[in-house]
Amino acid sequence: MKDTFKHQGLRQKLVDTLIKKGIKDERVIAAIRKIPRHLFMDSGFLDHAYQDKAFPIGADQTISQPYTVAFQSELLKVNTDDKILEIGTGSGYQTAVLCELGAKVYSIERQKELFKKTSKFLPKLGYRAKKLIFGDGYIGLKEEAPFQSIIVTAGAPFVPKPLLTQLAVGGRLVIPVGDEVQIMTLYIRTSEKEFQKQEFGEFRFVPLLEDKN
Repeated sequence: MKDTFKHQGLRQKLVDTLIKKGIKDERVIAAIRKIPRHLFMDSGFLDHAYQDKAFPIGADQTISQPYTVAFQSELLKVNTDDKILEIGTGSGYQTAVLCELGAKVYSIERQKELFKKTSKFLPKLGYRAKKLIFGDGYIGLKEEAPFQSIIVTAGAPFVPKPLLTQLAVGGRLVIPVGDEVQIMTLYIRTSEKEFQKQEFGEFRFVPLLEDKN
């Protein structure tokens, strides 16, 4: 698994692009500068790895656009040792960013093929989530709650109630809500029963899959 000067140069160009688009969090920028995104994709697609766009990774899923990863990560306001639940492990790239930010990451993936692949791959890069789970993201992970933050990396037609209930008071849920096009939405739990909601414009994600069994 090589990370050459060429790769590093391409990453710096990507970081420059993200800064121009408005990403300001220095720790998020440093994480994206460091993590070899090309290793999360098929080796035949190096030319695409450091473009600011999403790309297919199999099982009808995508690795998110770098700007989207940076934007969601910035909204989370991650502190070292924050307990974070990620819904949609996918390629593991967002997981790696959260680990790089010092979070204790619990991540759920609905696609068995991606779960198996990413579970083996992330530790090879030195990124060890607290737990990688094959399961239904709509129900969250009650046994490990509460979480300081929850991030959803697929388009949800509605906000699953279990995710809101599993947030710590003061915690942040970042979730793209909608069908064809999603509105990036932030919920901050201000008390046991109250949430503050903010919206941040349109994004496009693959759909969040629910376990119908």
